[in-house]
Amino acid sequence: MDNRNVRPEDMERITTPALAKAFIEDQIAYIKEQVGDKKVLLAHSGGVDSSVVAAMLIKAIGDQLVCVHVNHGLLRKGEPEQVIKVFREELGANLIYVDAVDRFLDKLADAVDRFLDKLAGVTDPEEKRHIIGSEFIEVFAEEARKLDGIEFLAQGTIWPDILESEAGIKAHHNAGGLPEDLKFELVEPVRILFKDEVRIVGKELGLPDNMVYRQPFPGPGLGVRCPGAITRDRLEAVRESDAILREEFAKNGLEGKVWQYFTVVPDFKSTGVHPRDQYDRRHGSDC
Repeated sequence: MDNRNVRPEDMERITTPALAKAFIEDQIAYIKEQVGDKKVLLAHSGGVDSSVVAAMLIKAIGDQLVCVHVNHGLLRKGEPEQVIKVFREELGANLIYVDAVDRFLDKLADAVDRFLDKLAGVTDPEEKRHIIGSEFIEVFAEEARKLDGIEFLAQGTIWPDILESEAGIKAHHNAGGLPEDLKFELVEPVRILFKDEVRIVGKELGLPDNMVYRQPFPGPGLGVRCPGAITRDRLEAVRESDAILREEFAKNGLEGKVWQYFTVVPDFKSTGVHPRDQYDRRHGSDC
């Protein structure tokens, strides 16, 4: 591949373990050549793409990789715990976990607006994406400034991210940019792959099925599954309902058979009359 930032028109689609293995070997060799003995910082979202990138970088450069996982309160139930278990405990990655939820809630007492409060009253999906993306970058940048010797930034950018951002379909925080004082060279080993190819590569890398075959999940997380204004109650409702739905699909043998399923907290109100109210009006009540 002469130009690693653009998918060649004649590139064979990765559909088999053999093709995935060849791609991994090619990328590992390139990463070693690109990075040398320098350190790489990865913004690990917990999704399929960044997980595959993390696993590939661990194979390529080992403890030269520093992963930062920011829990901004918009993740699915159980995701932060899985990231810590798989990458820190099982793969031995140097993983920094940032519990941004607690930090932001504490700052609310001092009237400092971050993630969830900044989203209060925001209803436009693209506006939400830009707010979440910029806030994610700010938190990640704060952590990056604490580290020494970092010269490269790894991202789980994939080809549809590039195409959608260029076409103005939707914003992607990983197709944006960091503050000017953080001048990192990018490492994006799955940039030219489509999602189905990333999954096959992840499987070949040995990642667990429940991570590799996880449903597509938007970068801004559950924030875009709360149409209308986001509140903590609505966010928790969609997180719990999503977990219940995934559990029921798994119990009934539908996991993996349906490409995507999720819950949404709708932005509308309905009216109705409770049967007891009708009874009280007709017959009278002292209650």
